Amino acid sequence: MPNPILPLWEYVPDGEPRVFGDRVYLYGSHDRAACDKFCDYKLKVWSAPVSDLNNWQCHGVSFRTRDGAEHKSDTAEWTQNELYAPDCVTNHGKYYLYTYIVGSKGCVSVSDDPEGPFTLLSRYEYEEADAGDDGIYNDCGVLVDDDGKAYIYYGFEHSNMNELDAESMYKIVKGSLKRPVIDDREEVPVEKRFFEASSPRKIGDTYYLIYSPRKGSRLAYATSDSPTGPFTYRGYIIDNGVDYPAGNNHGSVCCINGQWYVFYHRMTNNTITSRRACVERITILPDGTIPPVEMTSLGFEDALDPYKQTPAELACVLKGGCFITEIDPFTRPVVGIRHNAVMGYKYFDFGKDGSDNTMLFMAKVRGCGVKCKLDVIADDPDKGEVLGTLDIGTADGVYRARVKKLTGRHAVYFRAYHTTTDWMRGGFDSKDLFSLTEFVFMK
Repeated sequence: MPNPILPLWEYVPDGEPRVFGDRVYLYGSHDRAACDKFCDYKLKVWSAPVSDLNNWQCHGVSFRTRDGAEHKSDTAEWTQNELYAPDCVTNHGKYYLYTYIVGSKGCVSVSDDPEGPFTLLSRYEYEEADAGDDGIYNDCGVLVDDDGKAYIYYGFEHSNMNELDAESMYKIVKGSLKRPVIDDREEVPVEKRFFEASSPRKIGDTYYLIYSPRKGSRLAYATSDSPTGPFTYRGYIIDNGVDYPAGNNHGSVCCINGQWYVFYHRMTNNTITSRRACVERITILPDGTIPPVEMTSLGFEDALDPYKQTPAELACVLKGGCFITEIDPFTRPVVGIRHNAVMGYKYFDFGKDGSDNTMLFMAKVRGCGVKCKLDVIADDPDKGEVLGTLDIGTADGVYRARVKKLTGRHAVYFRAYHTTTDWMRGGFDSKDLFSLTEFVFMK
């Protein structure tokens, strides 16, 4: 699947990827397309075979704080607030789901199957002196170590960790609180300081803590030789705000079939509360560092096929105020396309040389009553070669242009602009030119 990796009507941010058996599971929050609040009152689980990462399956609702059509609230005894950022681990042959409930005491639920549904086990049990973060356990992540001990990492603006009683999986071990586990002094640069979104992993003999730093569009990571820290900042993995509408970030890393990936989310609907799951390949070097990666349209794909229809919503570059929005569950164009707006897609494989020197480019658009043009550019939106230009009229339709042929692997960018002369321009610079629905190249 390209990015976003789930069906394009599904909004699952804060993803925690876990491989259980022969499937990879994604546990995350659940956003709503037309909502001004983060998250939902339910959690859903998605999974795919490790042998077929293009075949994601929804397992339905796994946990609720409010009654649904067929699933009563699991937390009616003490809260009906939104569910944020879960994690799931296995121990004792069971699967334990850790849920952060905004403004309320969180809880642990259990299932015999990784997809759930999960049955409430208990709220966290602790003595007040052993609970950081007011005992809420914000954005918690859990690690079951090789020796059977279990640890929980959490916090908002300050990093905390406790040891969990590995038998119950919900009791906090007395005297185990440590904070901060990542240096959060004021003199530490903001790109290193902990903000939220704790996600622990053990890779080899090294403990990693992936988190969102104060520079909130990044996923950073710190390492330690002990599960109890302290953890030392090593760098950041991805920034979802590079040439794209920025927002918070939350995710983790996962090894699938010998390849490491970073799971993260990015924004849609011109809001920070409507986020969708994405993934990029990463490399973990022998010294334990993870070189930063760029956002792409690829997801689990090696390359996009330019000769198949590409939904506009796969854009990984959106500059100049344009954004992806959901018109309905089947339609999500790029809208807000104004003068000098740029949309980018990384990467297409155009194949080997053929006999022709040109290709036909076709784009399906919704007109906004403005005549304008769209440059098709290879590799770099500012310095790349303009392959051709599409003339777009005032009405809805499919517009086409003959463009220079490409071979091999390339990013493709579109730059939109109106053709009104300066003295006639008026308010055209702030007017939407058109909306882009999909496009295709044809040999």
